[in-house]
Amino acid sequence: MLKKVEKNKRRIKRHRRARQKIYGTPAKPRLNVYRSNNHIYAQIIDDIAGQTLVAASTLDRELAGKLSSTRNKEAARLVGKLVGKRALEKDIIEVVFDRGGYIYHGRVKELAEGARESGLKF
Repeated sequence: MLKKVEKNKRRIKRHRRARQKIYGTPAKPRLNVYRSNNHIYAQIIDDIAGQTLVAASTLDRELAGKLSSTRNKEAARLVGKLVGKRALEKDIIEVVFDRGGYIYHGRVKELAEGARESGLKF
């Protein structure tokens, strides 16, 4: 249990360090990723206004029937596609990718590729 707490503290430290350079503007908002053991969440955020413009996760009803599991790469890719689709509906084309202190691998990478497939540029 102690090891897990330390691991998350290190992730938060990496995330804070990265956030000093990564920020979202109205022209190019930030695509933020949060990954838990059971779900993955994505938000497109305008940091200047302090507003979430678009959000998607494995908890969305739109994905409920399509997912065999909410913990795998397939689910992450579908969340990426959904957040990308919702962003394009709000005329958001370019974003800055914020991986949230996680390494760009596995579910985080699949979410990013799913967002790119739907038409987001970053």
